[in-house]
Amino acid sequence: MDGGRNGVKGESGASDDELASDVLSHYSSASESASVVDEATGGGANTSTTSLRKGGGEEQAAAATVCAQLCVQLGGGDEGEEGFKILRPVLSAIMIDGCASVSARQSCARALGMCCYVSAAEDGEDLVKSMSHLESVFTMSYPNREGTLPTPNAGAPGLHSAALHFWALLVTLCPASRLNVLLDLHLPKLQACLESSDVNYRIAVGETIALLVELGRDIDREFEFEDSDTLCECLKGLATDGNKHRAKNDRRKQRTIFREVLHYIENEDFSEEKIRFGVEGIYIDSWMRRRVYDAFKEVLESGVRHHLQYNPLLRDIFGLGPPLILDSSVKSSKISRFEKHLFNSAAFKARTKLRNKVRDKRADVM
Repeated sequence: MDGGRNGVKGESGASDDELASDVLSHYSSASESASVVDEATGGGANTSTTSLRKGGGEEQAAAATVCAQLCVQLGGGDEGEEGFKILRPVLSAIMIDGCASVSARQSCARALGMCCYVSAAEDGEDLVKSMSHLESVFTMSYPNREGTLPTPNAGAPGLHSAALHFWALLVTLCPASRLNVLLDLHLPKLQACLESSDVNYRIAVGETIALLVELGRDIDREFEFEDSDTLCECLKGLATDGNKHRAKNDRRKQRTIFREVLHYIENEDFSEEKIRFGVEGIYIDSWMRRRVYDAFKEVLESGVRHHLQYNPLLRDIFGLGPPLILDSSVKSSKISRFEKHLFNSAAFKARTKLRNKVRDKRADVM
């Protein structure tokens, strides 16, 4: 960890206040040359410089969200990497600070994961440190040596869910050698967390288990979770849970998600979903693709479709190519739904292969 929990000093030796001021000044200056950033944040980057440094919980939460959105707007690159190296210790310090508000810690977990995913590029060191800090949060929900799950404090399941979800996003960037270690370490513990008393955390755990199994199968077609029979029995129970003490909507949501997880673990079936934006669309046809899309949706909220249409970063990640410039002749020459699906899947697989090459470059560092 970067020092103590309060007044944490980052790797540069500067205090949190100095680091926060530097990173937000960096993003403020970058936004001056990018009108789309100013428009998206309503000029809020400069205001955030008192918010993240000295603000209360709500202000810190809002400032962290702005940082994540600015990272997506700027699209990584050299500026994004440089900014993230300054930003990472600040976000990590707030996220692991037990005295900070839960909402601020939760927003910092999301921002840390998203900014790392967008900006860390080939830097395996930043990736490892970010994942380690996120792990330090959600592993607090893991069972103790006696196998008993801890009783969560108020707000803890939401914080654990955010840290787990954005850790899982970063797992998709890891080389095969690192993935094998993570699978062995986390899958048994996550299976135990399916017994959590919080429905949303149970769902986050189930989705992460499915993603880890999918990544395991990607690197080894013979991959099988060691205790898969027990896991499937647990998933079946959650997929058919009729406990009247749970809210009706919670029961329905849990059953839907865990049916999908169970079908994937048993048969590699995935419930495909299409996301439409403008005249285009992307198919969510894997757990990795769903985690990436859900992460951007969580950070960008209702603006995610706009970014899919016009943001080069998202279009690159989802294999969409440059933003479309449509005229009437293009609009009238639509290809079939099946052809779109094939093209979309092929483009995403090509993108994944490129990311795998970067994974190999990171392997030496990790």
